Amino acid sequence: MATYAQIEERVRKTSGFTPKTCWIAHILSEHGLTKRMAPNRADPNARAHPCPAARKAAIEDALRHFGMIRENG
Repeated sequence: MATYAQIEERVRKTSGFTPKTCWIAHILSEHGLTKRMAPNRADPNARAHPCPAARKAAIEDALRHFGMIRENG
């Protein structure tokens, strides 16, 4: 499993932006790859900074590159 830093670096090199760690966590959560909720999360039912739809594909591509999710999602 790749680290957040590795994912950030891959997205930066391939897509030209550095994703926020909370965006990465959001996408990992959508794919069932998180083990628990962060203890400092203010509202367990809402994300303070969800991943923008325009950035989701780039992060998912990085996760596919590292073999964390399959090609079809």
